[in-house]
Amino acid sequence: MEVTKALAALQPLYGKDNVEIITEDGSRVRGIVRSMKMTQALTKPSVKMERADGEIVKITFDMITEIIDHNPEEAPKAQGTRQRAEDRRRSK
Repeated sequence: MEVTKALAALQPLYGKDNVEIITEDGSRVRGIVRSMKMTQALTKPSVKMERADGEIVKITFDMITEIIDHNPEEAPKAQGTRQRAEDRRRSK
C-alpha cells in the first residue's frame, strides 16, 4: 500500500483496539495500533501493532494490502439530562 494511503487510513485508528492489518504474504495481525514511524532516516515507514497476547508486531507500510477497523460505528450521543427535563416541561 502506498505510504500516504496507509498513513491516512491508520492515523484515525491510532490507539484503537480491534484493528486488523492484512499483509502481502497473507498474514493477518489484529490488535491495537501502537506507533507509526514515518520519516526516520534509513528506515521504512512502519506501524507497530500490539496483539491480544501482548506481542508487538512491526509491519512496514509497503507490506500492507488492507486495513480493517472492526470497531462498531459510534452511536449518536444521548441527550443530556437537562435537555430531557426541558423537553418534558414543553410536552405538558
